[in-house]
Amino acid sequence: MRIFLTGATGFIGSRVVPELIAAGHQVLGLTRSDRGAEALRAAGAEPFRGTLEEPDGLRRGAAEADAVIHTAFDHDFANFVANCAKDGRVIRALGEALKGSDRPLLITSGVGLGGSGHGRLASEDIFDTDHPNPRIASELAGNELLEAGVNVSVMRLSQIHDPVKQGLVTPYVALCREKGAAPFVGEGANRWSAAHVGDAAKLYRLAIEAGRPGARYNAVAEEGVPIRTIAETVARGLGVEAVSVLPDETADYFGWMAGFAGMDMAASSALTRERLGWQPTGPGLVADLEAMDYSAGN
Repeated sequence: MRIFLTGATGFIGSRVVPELIAAGHQVLGLTRSDRGAEALRAAGAEPFRGTLEEPDGLRRGAAEADAVIHTAFDHDFANFVANCAKDGRVIRALGEALKGSDRPLLITSGVGLGGSGHGRLASEDIFDTDHPNPRIASELAGNELLEAGVNVSVMRLSQIHDPVKQGLVTPYVALCREKGAAPFVGEGANRWSAAHVGDAAKLYRLAIEAGRPGARYNAVAEEGVPIRTIAETVARGLGVEAVSVLPDETADYFGWMAGFAGMDMAASSALTRERLGWQPTGPGLVADLEAMDYSAGN
């Protein structure tokens, strides 16, 4: 297939590119810069110039493709609500170009949207349209397109990692460096699910090749790594102390991360593995955190 890939030069997208090409697909990769275009050509992909701020311009890329994978997202978490709304607009624009065909569109969301609370693992078969997480804007946009006949499926991400980046853990490390300590809320028993970026890239390929309308997949290799374990690992890497923060101190200590700090984002990928035969093999989150070069200012 000729696949239009947004976020093609990003952390995940740059790993999806070689995964798709190795499987015999052609990649039309979104980039906003000359440097990104050069990197895509070097990887064997065709660059497509555009930005998320101009979603209508992305329709042409989608119109030129047999399938679309949308991994791009504005990761300025201080403006998370606005960026989620922007993602919804981008998804609608991409879907408009695919209406009247069976060409698949694979969008990206987060595993937290499959959560039902009460300590249960988030699941692929849960979709609460009233979920308070702002990222619901992405899945609501996808659902609108699905009802309009577009072949939409959803990839829900956990903390995607390697020894350089680790999803929300990356800004957490920066926070720990700034505070001179590695905080966790209460006993730090809340959990974050995780998957290595190489395993996530393979899962994107398997999902777009399956092209199943309405399917939801969880990119989860580890169902739940306790936040205290993450904090203690980061503390050792930075040479600081891991400290417990009281719940009513969370906002002052964590800033914009307060909404995530005490959140339990444990999730299952049982249905994903069953439906796509996906078997993650990469290192775990703690192993990658232990392998990280903390002197590099990550």
